[in-house]
Order: sequence, then C-alpha cells, then structure tokens
Amino acid sequence: MVDFAARRQLLAAVAAAALAPAGGRAQSAPPIRIGEINSYSTIPQFLVPYRKGWELAVEEVNAAGGLLGRRVEVIARDDAGKPDDAVRHATELVASGQVDLLAGTFLSNVGLAVADYALRNRRLFVASEPLTDALVWDKGNRYTFRLRASTYMQSAMLVEEASKLPARRWVTIAPNYEYGQSAVASFKALLKAARPEVEFVAEQWPAQGKLEAGSTVQAVLAARPEAVFNVTFGADLARLVREGNLRGLFPRVPTVSLLSGEPEYLDVLKDETPKGWIVTGYPWEQITTPEHARFVAAYRRRHGDYPRLGSVVGYAAMQAIFAAIARAKSTDTEKLITALRGLQFPTPFGPATMRALDHQSTMGAYVGKLDVRGGSGVMVDWRYADGADYLPGDEEVRRRRPADAMK
Repeated sequence: MVDFAARRQLLAAVAAAALAPAGGRAQSAPPIRIGEINSYSTIPQFLVPYRKGWELAVEEVNAAGGLLGRRVEVIARDDAGKPDDAVRHATELVASGQVDLLAGTFLSNVGLAVADYALRNRRLFVASEPLTDALVWDKGNRYTFRLRASTYMQSAMLVEEASKLPARRWVTIAPNYEYGQSAVASFKALLKAARPEVEFVAEQWPAQGKLEAGSTVQAVLAARPEAVFNVTFGADLARLVREGNLRGLFPRVPTVSLLSGEPEYLDVLKDETPKGWIVTGYPWEQITTPEHARFVAAYRRRHGDYPRLGSVVGYAAMQAIFAAIARAKSTDTEKLITALRGLQFPTPFGPATMRALDHQSTMGAYVGKLDVRGGSGVMVDWRYADGADYLPGDEEVRRRRPADAMK
C-alpha cells in the first residue's frame, strides 16, 4: 500500500507541476518510459535493493497520478557487468523508441560506456551509481548527469578523518579498473595536500572480483604500513577482511575504507566486521530525519525488509528524474538537460541539487567508524557529510571538464 501523505510531502517539489487529474486521462496517454540498465546479476547484494528502491518510487508517482498526465514505466535490462552489453541494451532501447531517457549503471567502466553512447546519440543518461570522477569531469558530457557522491567527494570526506591519524606510511588496496584507479588517485592527492609528509609505500591492484586475499595481505604486511586505504567491495572485501583478521593486519593497522559501512557489505561480514575502520556507509537504523523515516516506513510496507544503500540510490535516482520531467513539462532531451541543471530534488537523505557546472549531484554520504554490536557490523560515531561541501571548485572543474560539455 502507498502512504499518500508521505508521498505528497516527499515529492512536494514535483507534485505541483507533475500530477495529472485522477481518472482516465493519466491512463489514456502513452507512458513515460525510462530505460534502466544495470549489473543486476553481477552485483545482486547492491542491485536487488536498488531495484526495490526504484520500484517503490515508480509505484508512488503512479499512485499519485503519474507525470504530465502519463504513467511512468521502467524497462530494465541486465548488463552483466559488461560495457558492451550495456551499450547494446541502450542501443536497442533507444532505436526501438521504447524509452524517453536512460538511467542506471553500477560499475564505473560500464557507466562511462553508456555515457559515451549518450553523447554520440544525444540521449539523456542519469547515472545513478558509478563513482568515477571521469564521468562528470575528464570524460563528462552535456547528456550525462550523476546522482551519487563521486570518488573525489567520498575520498575528501574520508581524508578529513584520515589526516588526523599519526600514520605516515600508507598502502592502498583497490580493484584494478576505473573506479579503483579514480578513488586511489583522489585519496592520494587529497591526503598529500593535507599532510605533505605522508608516503604511499605500496599499492595492491587485484582484478575486480578476483582478489587473492592471502598474497594481497602478505604484500601489505611486507610494506610495513602505518595505515591502509581500501577500495575493495563485495566478495573481495569479505575475503580481504577475513584474511586480514586471520593474519593480524586488522584491526591492528588503522584502515580507511570507501563504502565499507554500507549494509550490503556489513550484512555479509557480521561479527567479522573490523572494528575501528573509518568508512563511508549508511547507518540506516540510526537515522531519524523526517525524510528518512518516511522512506524507511514506505519501503518496509512495500518490501517487508529494511533498506540498504542501494535502496536509497534507486529511489533517489527516480526522484531526480521525476523532478526534472515535472520542471521541463516534457520528456524532450534538451528540455530535460535544461531542467536538470541546478535542479533541487528530494532524497531520503534530504534535498539535493544537481550542480549545473558539472552535472554532479550534491547528495552526500555518512562517515563514521565500524564496530560490532550483537554479532553484527554497525557504524558508530557517524555524521552526515553534505556532498555540496566536498565538491571541487569551479576552476578545477573547468580545467578538467571538456569545453563542449559546458554548453
């Protein structure tokens, strides 16, 4: 069932321009169709909740009358974590005239491939999850917008805490593809700017999904680090933590880790969760803001489960799209681009804005430490880091973003 009062509050910015009269008019017009492409079969721990999040958002908007007098439909495709498959799906969806815009992707290399397709074919692409900085900077384009806080933004959040550690000798562990490379580059640059005396004495670059935990941990120990920056996630994170715990690397060596406080991963680690890690994540059970409480209640009613970070991302991505359509009063690509630039839209974390300069959302992240409570991993001593406070300056963006992407 849909909580109509919560729906009206959460989508107040959308409703005035978007809601159609109740009755047959919203049903007679062709639906607004969104092509959602993602690695559903490859990363189910994040993307199953993600799908539940966007399904909730779509059901809510349709229960409230739809957009522009039309229902909203999502046509989902599984890219299996392969850029070529993602582009093939995008091509089929657009060429057949099935969709008005594209959304989604998880892996950064897949997101970049769809962004390139969007540029070449002049189609709007709202990237929900891929975190690489290149998506909105070096390889950014006028047709691509991104929801989640980037590797630069989340690294900046973590550097605030990492710079307080006495450690000088650092080792990095990251998957050897665009996301890991981008995260390490941002973290190193930001930490060196804050602490010039810091040294990065070793780097480990396992293939995504194929981390050999024993040899990785052995190599890290051999470098005699005073701190570790970790970017692995999913099954690789679980393998790294278990081997690191076994060999005494964790929690003895302070560790700063991207994404590791997300329930998707803590649910797997349980009592093996390494205490004291400084992480970005999502302490869903401890957040009491009205926006979040409404979202959790609606999500529980619909799915009978608690939300993960993926749930928030899926839901918020649709809120951004709905708000853009309402503002543009159209699904025309150029009108949607104009509407998205500077657009404020609701999320379970509170209002966010799509920065006009680089098409990066200001939706933030939670930063805290890991602990074990009742046999489960949790975040403690956390704070919400507003993404607007961690965006790079305008001049830095203009230096890195292609000139034609600024038009």
